[in-house]
Amino acid sequence: MRRRGPRLAPLVLLGLALAACGKKGPPVIPENRLPAPAVRLGAVIDEGAIQITWANPATRFDGTPLKDLVEVKLHRREDKDDSPLKPAMLSSGQVVGYDEIATIRLDSPAPATIEGGTVRWVDRKGLVLGHRYVYVVTAMDSLGRSSPPSERRAITFLAAPKAPPSVQASRGDRQVALTWDPPTEFTDGSPVSGQLGYLVLRGAGGEGPLSPITPEPLTAARYTDTGLENNSEYRYAVRAVRLDPRAAVTGPLSSVVAAIPAVTTPPKPPGNLVAIPSPGALRLAWNPSPEANVAFYAVYRAVGTGAFIRIGTTLLGNTTFVDRDVRPGTRYRYAVTAIDNAREPNESARSNEVSLVAP
Repeated sequence: MRRRGPRLAPLVLLGLALAACGKKGPPVIPENRLPAPAVRLGAVIDEGAIQITWANPATRFDGTPLKDLVEVKLHRREDKDDSPLKPAMLSSGQVVGYDEIATIRLDSPAPATIEGGTVRWVDRKGLVLGHRYVYVVTAMDSLGRSSPPSERRAITFLAAPKAPPSVQASRGDRQVALTWDPPTEFTDGSPVSGQLGYLVLRGAGGEGPLSPITPEPLTAARYTDTGLENNSEYRYAVRAVRLDPRAAVTGPLSSVVAAIPAVTTPPKPPGNLVAIPSPGALRLAWNPSPEANVAFYAVYRAVGTGAFIRIGTTLLGNTTFVDRDVRPGTRYRYAVTAIDNAREPNESARSNEVSLVAP
């Protein structure tokens, strides 16, 4: 009779089958696979709209990379300005008590913009001056899993200051000095109250966009832009900023002004001018101006007590001049100036004056 081996119990067989499939790790908690919230949520008021910015999440709650972010949603609620902020809680894909005002797909974000990891959305819908608006953002992956709401960002919608009037630009050597008058009204017609700041914008050449060159609002109604290229055109405009504790509110552009930086400081005058009489002529000589950018010298003459008139110029580097248009027995007075090589030349003060009678 053939002897049979012992039967394996069903539980043992199941255990062997599981062992054959490899070792299993502990289950992943579903919440750890959710996208992390958006960060750096900010809001500013710019020309009658609220600009919202934030950074999309790059990881999940467990710290693993979030590679399949599909869309982000912007939510808003309207509150009284002095009421406590209500919490933002997610329920069935909705943020309780908030309205979803935008769904931004990462593959086609317009009208939102994404630059350097920062998302920007401009909210213009149904805004009322004096009302407070609270924003939060949620992010969703390709499986439809939503992050919790981001931090809340509250901002009170305020009227902006009008454009600064009387903007003026004065050129200098590699610089432009700007001045303007503070605006006296907000865009709703009410008088300006509280502190104002100013942003200066600049563009190069005769046309094209203007970009801010002052990262933070200025407190004074003046600004000097330095380090520019001489003989190149620059255009400027100024925006006023309402620096209210509840919100920073930027107003419209001022009128645009243009300036071309150039050397405006005249060279120092030549010195030690002397005049030597000779038959039929008067010869002049002088010490050169110490400035390196002098292009030539101008010679001035006066007859008797009359006014000085320019009668000639010298070649570059020449510090002598012969005046042959003289009448014997007539008294002449002379002076010399230095003129630089700027695009619009600058002329020095006159040298010492000499006086003598032609022989």
